[in-house]
Amino acid sequence: MSEATIQAPTTGSEAMRLFLPHSPFVQHLGIELVDIGDDHARLRMPFRENLVTVGEMVHGGALAGCIDIGIMAAAWAGPRVPEKLRGVTVAMSIQFLEPAFAEDVDIIGTRVRQGRRLSSCSVDIVTTAGGTLVAKGMGTYQVG
Repeated sequence: MSEATIQAPTTGSEAMRLFLPHSPFVQHLGIELVDIGDDHARLRMPFRENLVTVGEMVHGGALAGCIDIGIMAAAWAGPRVPEKLRGVTVAMSIQFLEPAFAEDVDIIGTRVRQGRRLSSCSVDIVTTAGGTLVAKGMGTYQVG
């Protein structure tokens, strides 16, 4: 893509739609954006054998990456676009509740509170077919 064809996003949600397919780590995990709107984002990580820890159990590190990406997507979700298109997770906590075995997982991110630059977000990781809550995360994300 040449510099001439790159357009600045008009919403935070659009920024995520443009960013996610080009992020090497998002690509490595195979994460796809399913839906994004005001204060929420839904993504999916398809099951792949290179993301397991043993047997068919999805690795906790892959799930932690899902939490981090869910926090980011939720923080950007909506109409607001900062002057500088940059951001970073500044804090994150995870509770692993159940294992995910050989199944896609949905990443459901919600912005709980938004300040000028910091957003508090929650993320649920749920198996796509079975609906099992696998992990919960909370995080603070700085936009701009």
